Amino acid sequence: MGLAVRTIRESASAQVLSRLRAVCAALPDAHETVAFGHPTFRVKERMFAVLEEYRGELTVAVKVGKAMQSVFLKDARFLRTPYLGQHGWVSLRLNANGAATDWDEVASLVRGSYELVSAKRR
Repeated sequence: MGLAVRTIRESASAQVLSRLRAVCAALPDAHETVAFGHPTFRVKERMFAVLEEYRGELTVAVKVGKAMQSVFLKDARFLRTPYLGQHGWVSLRLNANGAATDWDEVASLVRGSYELVSAKRR
């Protein structure tokens, strides 16, 4: 991959991370860490969102629960999150098929994941 292409991809990733940080920062007690080299957002030390690149695609991984996972996977924009999928996680492909990212949808998915994760410790 050429330097120009890599720079464009890194710039796009930085913009996405900035938007995701803003979404996550609005949630009580949420904080950012790095896990396995990926920006990871946690509440009470439990992950609720991860920004990662999988097979060349930028994705946001969220927990939707095992019962709802199959519903999301019927939509081609989602994939079963590697390593976390067995625990009810899905990853949303950002800018799938060249479409702009729907940040209202991302925010809704992140909030839902946050609620699932934070409810487990109450």
